[in-house]
Amino acid sequence: YKELDAVHENVLQLCYTCPMYNLDKWSAAGLISSRPGALASEALRSWFNYGGGADLMNKMMEGYNVMTFPGALSPLPEEVFFHSKKKIESVEDLKSIKARCMGDAGEILKRMGMATVIIPGGELYEAMKRGTIDAFEYSTLASNWDMHFNEVAEYVYLSPVRAPCDPQVFFVNKDAWNELPDDLKLLVKTFIDRFTQAQQEYLVYESIQALEKFKAYGNKVVKVPDEVNKALAAEAAKFYEEKVASEPPIFGEIYNSMKAYGEAYDSMK
Repeated sequence: YKELDAVHENVLQLCYTCPMYNLDKWSAAGLISSRPGALASEALRSWFNYGGGADLMNKMMEGYNVMTFPGALSPLPEEVFFHSKKKIESVEDLKSIKARCMGDAGEILKRMGMATVIIPGGELYEAMKRGTIDAFEYSTLASNWDMHFNEVAEYVYLSPVRAPCDPQVFFVNKDAWNELPDDLKLLVKTFIDRFTQAQQEYLVYESIQALEKFKAYGNKVVKVPDEVNKALAAEAAKFYEEKVASEPPIFGEIYNSMKAYGEAYDSMK
């Protein structure tokens, strides 16, 4: 997960990655990622493009030779809550499960008693086969079907609470960007904006198809119990309020901006 470092060092001029893979550099990177309490897809892309999100991400990365811009974020559909060998019927059940869970969600679920570990996505299939873990999160229904995860976990738990979306962002080396003439900058921005929107729409469609494939294979597709959803949302709210008080100011700026935008967005519903 060192793509952004390669862009910073000009080994690469551009990369497309999940912001939370850079928590070692910025604690606020986990906010613009798949996490409990995040904005859902449409709201997140709107916030990033027009609500100041891209500017706040660049502010977070000040001092690093990397930048982003409006249009560079693809929110992607909500993630599968968990693929699991074990049933999840209550908060208490979480305490008997060892799961791969990345980013802030892993920290929050650990606070709720779940044993969480970090394992690269490419190793999840074997980790489940060997019994190293009981459950895991990874990505959308579409991506998870393509990874053949139907073969290693009986249960497919669905809920938007752990990860309302799975955002990926394009990052570019500042020096390389500044060397481009304005017409090529516009071309790059326009193409990336179209790609990120198209990827979102495509994966929504593919995830609808994948859901039926999981069912046809014989997986048990289950909605996460309300008790678990509510407990996770409550613990996440406490987690982030504590972070706002203890982390650098940019953390609170991003968190409060997203929270206010989400409340305004929800007021239309």
